[in-house]
Amino acid sequence: MVDVMRAAVDTNDGDDPLAALLEISRAKRDLAAAEAVAVRRARIQGYSWAEIGTLLGVTKQAMHKKYGRFA
Repeated sequence: MVDVMRAAVDTNDGDDPLAALLEISRAKRDLAAAEAVAVRRARIQGYSWAEIGTLLGVTKQAMHKKYGRFA
């Protein structure tokens, strides 16, 4: 997924910062969707909110608040 963000920045040659920002915004949206899928899959496989949060660098409370109603 880091490659998605790099590609978003690299596809723009720097002449148009608004185009670069648009590409970054799209990449962030795609990354957020991928994160949500991975979180749901991890919960289905029995991983705890604490384990998932640790991997993402946030607390279990933050994970539960963000995804608790969906996973």
